[in-house]
Amino acid sequence: MDKVSARVPVVHLQAIKRSYNIGTPSEIEILHGIDLDLHRGEFLALMGPSGSGKSTLLNIIGLLDRATSGHVFINGTDTASLGDAAITRLRGHAIGFVFQEHHLISAFTALENVMMPMIVDRDFASSAIRERAAALLEKMGLAHVADHMASNMSGGEQQRVAIARALAMRASLILADEPTGNLDSQSADTVLELMRQVNKDEGTSFLIVTHNLELAQKCDRIITLADGALVTG
Repeated sequence: MDKVSARVPVVHLQAIKRSYNIGTPSEIEILHGIDLDLHRGEFLALMGPSGSGKSTLLNIIGLLDRATSGHVFINGTDTASLGDAAITRLRGHAIGFVFQEHHLISAFTALENVMMPMIVDRDFASSAIRERAAALLEKMGLAHVADHMASNMSGGEQQRVAIARALAMRASLILADEPTGNLDSQSADTVLELMRQVNKDEGTSFLIVTHNLELAQKCDRIITLADGALVTG
């Protein structure tokens, strides 16, 4: 990466607003002009009460939803100018997702689940797909369960497979929505440590939505949403 690219934020939000039921008597604005930069290699926590707009903001950053107004830049690309196909491609290559529910395919092995994004994308040579998936599972400490069905793994193991899958396309940004919410404290600590290790080793940026203040305090920075507005960060 050149020095200019390194200075470009992974995420740059300009005056993001999101409204629903536009043009009707029940129109409501959920986000009220959000400005935010998420820098390369940053490990950022997003907090806020239920209904504050966290999920809406995460969906917009993840290119799963479009803002009503404002601009979302991902790695310097203004996504407002992109069509649906280009949005899908950028999302697939630049952004990985980890959710509270791991969303693994239960009938697939751990290895097959990690391989799936690369198979679907078709940008990876067939010979490289299995090798990369195996390497990611090893990084997650899961080489010994690579051939185990996802349904036969513990919750902590499943979440680590989900992280490996999110990294498969070499995403520069991982969006994690309550990634430790369903885990016991020991498994939660393991998952957080692994995400931190990836962040440090590969410079991957993380945005973690959490209600867990202890987890948030282990991040580089905490931003808080309240009533659709950014109040810290």
